[in-house]
Amino acid sequence: METLRRYGNPPFSLVVIHGGPGAPGEMAPVARELSAFRGVLEPLQTAVTLEGQVRELREVLEEHGDLPVTLIGFSWGAMLSFVFTARYPELVKKLILVGSGPYEEKYAANIMKTRISRLGKEDFENFLRLAKTLNEPSAKNRDEALCTFGKLMSKADAYHPLPYKDELIQCSYESFKGVWEEASELRSCGKLLELGKEIRCQVIAVHGDYDPHPFEGVKEPLSRILKDFRFILLEKCGHRPWIEREAKERFYSLLRSEI
Repeated sequence: METLRRYGNPPFSLVVIHGGPGAPGEMAPVARELSAFRGVLEPLQTAVTLEGQVRELREVLEEHGDLPVTLIGFSWGAMLSFVFTARYPELVKKLILVGSGPYEEKYAANIMKTRISRLGKEDFENFLRLAKTLNEPSAKNRDEALCTFGKLMSKADAYHPLPYKDELIQCSYESFKGVWEEASELRSCGKLLELGKEIRCQVIAVHGDYDPHPFEGVKEPLSRILKDFRFILLEKCGHRPWIEREAKERFYSLLRSEI
């Protein structure tokens, strides 16, 4: 699998970071849209540990980026970008978090409950089947199951989506499991949030009001820990603002004004 895609013309001062973990390619529409204004890099993470993904991102930025860059991280990619910016503040001039997961464990408890409550009977049955496969160590099709599971969750995450093409290149259960176990531990012990004390640049969080990831879990902790932080809540918007009928234009307008 390729590990980097470029959009627009150099210098490449804008970098979009996909979610998952293990879901490369989903930020392609955002990269294409913004490439009319800036050269954009889209790293495609392959490492199966948090430290490995941080190292991968540093190598890409140092080799291909016009440093310091603006990082736009989505979902898990927002949290990875947060960790990276804390670790290497000299490489990042602005950090934009889109649909980030929460930064304290207490806010994470109801994410899956909210998603399940939005599923119809057939989708809920599929959810149970896929969850069983993902939790079965001997299952041989967990990459495929993770991809299908992600599409199911995307339905639950969206408020009023426009027609869109799914641009995931592939799914990696190994990356998802390995990275998320480390990240979850980092969050539950409070070290994830503490990293914010090392961030020196401006941080902007953009979040949909219909996103199952509670916006309070981003707004409240980061307001306490970051020196220069703004939070923007998009109305009638789910987890991915760029596919939302009522929020897409405002989302892109916000990004254009910040890059």
